[in-house]
Amino acid sequence: MDIFPLDNYSYSFPNPRLASNEGILAYGGDLSPTRLFKAYSMGIFPWYNKTDPILWWSPNPRLILNLDEFKVSKSLKKRINNSEFEIKFDENFKEVMLECSKIRRENQKGSWIHDEVIESYTEFHKLGFAHSFESYYEGELVGGGYGVVIGDIFCGESMFAKKSDASKVALFYLVKRLKQNGFRLIDCQIPTKHLKSLGAKEISRDSFLELIQKALENPREF
Repeated sequence: MDIFPLDNYSYSFPNPRLASNEGILAYGGDLSPTRLFKAYSMGIFPWYNKTDPILWWSPNPRLILNLDEFKVSKSLKKRINNSEFEIKFDENFKEVMLECSKIRRENQKGSWIHDEVIESYTEFHKLGFAHSFESYYEGELVGGGYGVVIGDIFCGESMFAKKSDASKVALFYLVKRLKQNGFRLIDCQIPTKHLKSLGAKEISRDSFLELIQKALENPREF
């Protein structure tokens, strides 16, 4: 399988259907807002270690969460009803990214959310394309995550929790907000047991790319 080099002077990407099932499609380029928007609008996202070139992915299958299929367990419902956490959106975007970068994940050395990624997505946020959802406990940021809006799809990037269920409660209110504003689904990118337990399901890459194209015709405000 070929991994395509990107031209630094062009924002074009190869057809994402040419990626392997694992998802790797291309390398190089930059994380400028124009390139990021072009990538996400084609169902492609960057994911790479600090010491590697920028790698661009479009995995098959893709994990998505239809908003009406989000599962709320009894314990999570209790947390929500207790109003233990204060929920905010876009209040501390960069801090959310920094907290996500501190999460140590199984079989992963360090974090792919390094300085270049944080600065690029913070700029993307300032332009209105990236957004955060946040849980606070006694005034302290204790959970949440961030993602990118493309049409009526919220492309989830990462979540963190410093207190039990803090990110799940924030996700619940994210889903609620997205539904109210006419969004259709959350792109969860890579299949994980945790996200599947919350109602996410796998679909083919082809199906996801069709959803992205439809999403571009139905822009929504976060």
